[in-house]
Amino acid sequence: MTLLDGDEPLPPDLVMSVKDLKVWYGTARGPVRAVDGVSFDIRRGETLGLVGESGSGKSTLGRGVLGLLPDAAEVSGKVLFRGRDRVTMKRRALRSLRGPELGLIFQEPMTRLNPLMRISDHFFETLHTHERGLSKTQMRKRAIDTLGAMGIPPTRFTNYPHEFSGGMRQRIMIALALVLNPAFVVADEPTTALDVLVEAQIIGILNDIKRNFDTSILLITHNLGIIAEACERVAVMYAGRIAEQGDARAVFARPAHPYTRELLASTISLSTTELHYIPGAPPDLIHPPSGCRFHPRCPDAMRVCPTRHPPTVVTELNQKVDCWLHGPDQLIPPGGKESLEREAIGVADEA
Repeated sequence: MTLLDGDEPLPPDLVMSVKDLKVWYGTARGPVRAVDGVSFDIRRGETLGLVGESGSGKSTLGRGVLGLLPDAAEVSGKVLFRGRDRVTMKRRALRSLRGPELGLIFQEPMTRLNPLMRISDHFFETLHTHERGLSKTQMRKRAIDTLGAMGIPPTRFTNYPHEFSGGMRQRIMIALALVLNPAFVVADEPTTALDVLVEAQIIGILNDIKRNFDTSILLITHNLGIIAEACERVAVMYAGRIAEQGDARAVFARPAHPYTRELLASTISLSTTELHYIPGAPPDLIHPPSGCRFHPRCPDAMRVCPTRHPPTVVTELNQKVDCWLHGPDQLIPPGGKESLEREAIGVADEA
């Protein structure tokens, strides 16, 4: 792949590097800042979990790195895939990457699988579009082998989508994303509406993908348990920005950002005796809060938090966190670390 002006060579272990990515949508009320300055790297064969509340911008970010946004979206920043900047890439060149190099596992299989087409037709269409030199026999073998890796027997190859359970349809979607052996896949809520047993099977399949296909995965979910089971690293997203990212075990053991801590406290386990929730609601992304966007809901908010967005700080556990609790002290105004009363900075009252 030839590097052009604006492209940057990546280290051999990196598949994708996202730098200061912004995705804004125009509305009658003003621009919606769905993704507002996000940066992260994904290594070869790694799964990065992207977690956050609904409306935090996770799905927009996933589609943004693949170039699957509507024409009206304003995009800036860099999405470097194998050194090429996806943001400045021409549409035709980008289309040629999707499928063979970049894949997407959709959230709802029944909205993506054509009910009038057999499963075999879905695979033939995909393979014929991107690998025209394959014969029908070769396409059939490739499709059946990929479906077999997902636990779908060859006898079901000519069935229609409605003849499969929800879990099997999700496996078919995964197989469709992998049949062209992409280097990078976005999995957008792949376990939504599935029961816990099927969810566990899908997690096992995602782990097998890393081992057998050497595929890098951006796993988008609101389920912290899935992140713990399937991801080496995690990025916590809030109101269009990454609040914290780092090794998944380190983040779960010692969350550095108050939002991460509150999310973890809100999960339910066998030892849960009472429910915990984050007061308030995610902000309006047309008019987001000033400074740190989490400060109206943060139990640790300080005088500095509403005034300016915190810089990214690396903790002792190598977690990247945007929070004034971690400094740098030289940038905090005098008295900035003096805690405020919650009502003084507009934190929602607890019910």
